[in-house]
Amino acid sequence: MNKFNSYLLLSAGIILLNSACCHSQVRDSKGAIVPGSAAPAIKPVVITEPVLFDTDDPAIWVNPADPAKSLIIGTDKNSEGALYVFDLQGKIVKDKVVRGLKRPNNVDLAYGLMLGGKPTDIAITTERMTHKLRIYSLPDMKEVDNGGIEAFTGETGFEYRDLMGISIYTSKTGKMYAIVGRKSGPQTGGYIWQYLLEDDGTGNVKATLVRKFGKYSGKKEIESIAVDNELGYIYYSDEQTGVRQYYADPEKGDQELAIFGTTGFNADHEGISIYKLTDKTGYILVSDQGANRFQIFSREGTKSNPFEHKLLKIANVAAQQSDGSDVTEVPLNGTFKHGIFVVMSNDKTFHYYRWEDIAGKELKTKAAK
Repeated sequence: MNKFNSYLLLSAGIILLNSACCHSQVRDSKGAIVPGSAAPAIKPVVITEPVLFDTDDPAIWVNPADPAKSLIIGTDKNSEGALYVFDLQGKIVKDKVVRGLKRPNNVDLAYGLMLGGKPTDIAITTERMTHKLRIYSLPDMKEVDNGGIEAFTGETGFEYRDLMGISIYTSKTGKMYAIVGRKSGPQTGGYIWQYLLEDDGTGNVKATLVRKFGKYSGKKEIESIAVDNELGYIYYSDEQTGVRQYYADPEKGDQELAIFGTTGFNADHEGISIYKLTDKTGYILVSDQGANRFQIFSREGTKSNPFEHKLLKIANVAAQQSDGSDVTEVPLNGTFKHGIFVVMSNDKTFHYYRWEDIAGKELKTKAAK
């Protein structure tokens, strides 16, 4: 090893050390120091086995019969990529891994879509290179999409059809919708497309376009999308700009309700997760990718403004350059008594955090039933 390479390794070590232990204070809009911003990085209790290429986004499937047997589904983003399935110990469940996907980007899941007359839990991923939605039943990970559903049809240019973000909204009436983002698109009136998901009559899923909506800054891309089923909102990260909020029900219109998190991010607004204390309260966690931390906002608004999401805390994490994340408040096992926060890390793994470690003294945990 020559001196130049030794210097590079030493420099890299210093950078990693600094990212893990030395965080600068962040101040809110009123000049107050944000709690947690200068704290040491929170350590995960589990790091998964690595994937082959490039982790990007996770989703948590809570097993309704036995939460201790819940699963984590995560993307391996590559032209020969896969959907990986992990148990709560971080081990790959090998017989459930779906391989041969062409750059699966993000993943989400939902419970109880009626297929073949039976309520079926589904995982849905965006297959970027084929411009298709890929859908699998849970927990067996069997294909239920007839080889994939094309999205953004009629658009020209690969960036306008390259699928990125995905989230599923289940309405109070039971309708299920896929909210889909892409690499690029128009700045007004149509970056995000929303599809109604239904049985096609053969026990497979069909998708019907119901609306196009959403502002876009044009600065980078929109990758992370999250849906709050109970409150009926869609949130998405307009990278390097902020988090935009819309109604999830198409009949409520396409007006932007809010944009928040517009300051204090180091680089790229990324993964969005919602921790629910009640049906109306909780926290919105947004990845500040370049700073290896999550900014945590109030899920509920204020009395004067129902769409004002206050910055409550910053959680510095050991995961590096996190794109995607997911969280649940459901107690899963003896380790994750108050829920689990799953975070992608750029070393081909996903990190599992206990919610109480993320919450610290500043935030609450869901009350036990």
